[in-house]
Amino acid sequence: MSKTSVKVLISSTFDPWFNLATEDWIFQDMNPDTKILFLWRNEETVVIGRFQNPWIECNTGMMEKDGIKLARRQSGGGAVFHDLGNTNFTFLSGKEGFDKSANNTIITRAINSFGLKSYPSGRNDILVDDLEGPKKISGSAFKEKKDRSFHHGTLLIDADLTRLGNYLNPNKKKLVSKGIKSVRSRVTNLSLLNPEITHDSLTQKVIEEFFNYYQVEGPIEHLDHSVLETIEPLNRYYEALKDWKWRFGETPKFTHNLVERFDWGEMDVHIDAHKGMIEKCTLFSDSLHPQLVEALANEFPGHPYTTKTVDLVVEKITREMPFLEHELHEFCTWMKSQIV
Repeated sequence: MSKTSVKVLISSTFDPWFNLATEDWIFQDMNPDTKILFLWRNEETVVIGRFQNPWIECNTGMMEKDGIKLARRQSGGGAVFHDLGNTNFTFLSGKEGFDKSANNTIITRAINSFGLKSYPSGRNDILVDDLEGPKKISGSAFKEKKDRSFHHGTLLIDADLTRLGNYLNPNKKKLVSKGIKSVRSRVTNLSLLNPEITHDSLTQKVIEEFFNYYQVEGPIEHLDHSVLETIEPLNRYYEALKDWKWRFGETPKFTHNLVERFDWGEMDVHIDAHKGMIEKCTLFSDSLHPQLVEALANEFPGHPYTTKTVDLVVEKITREMPFLEHELHEFCTWMKSQIV
């Protein structure tokens, strides 16, 4: 029997879209007979699952204000917040040799080497025991093709858990979606349980356990970002991941109901959107300006579901109905606040 071939790849960039593009490039380009461990970190980013709705999962307004990136990954699962206190791992292999339990064993052995008790849970998570009971320190998701699979996940080492709560707890909205919703769990940082756990110390242990598990050592390669930038398929996918069409436009069909009473009347707005585009806008109102209500309902369909669209629609109608500028300005300010 031939020995298992293994390899460790470590990213040198914190760009979330580039790291996800690199992960996909490794996945597509790899030899399925080789088991690969890819380690990477992202700067401040909310990463959502393939079939999630960013308007439900994220406080998009606060993210925009604070300069937080939004990334949509290819795999399923829920929304997570990444910063440099969170370390990401990806195990890639041929489909035949893919073993999620082996990957979990490698990760938990690395964590437990610091004197902690960690173990997989039933929801693709890894928990660690502390005095208050089990806490989540890792979540996972998966992707597979005909001949290969990958398993990637997070490791909370020293993440800003307060900011995690800010960006993953949006204001309540009357929004109904067919997308997959995240399930919130009690989480903690590994460094709180053992200050010796850092990104460097834990990734070193993960690499050691990876080699130990397969009883063979392989090359450890620090990926050169400048070299990766010259790989055309990788950069093509990078540009696609950054694009609004992928991050927002891949959102499943949803309906957003917005209601507000102004001095000049109540506006009850129903937006039907699919893949980030407004398909239908229905308005009910007791306003004395029916032409305003009709114009808004007619102008929104066919546009992206964004605050910029609200600005463009309202500007157009204001040019046509300057006598309603005050009402349109109030409506614009309110509706933009509801979208984000």
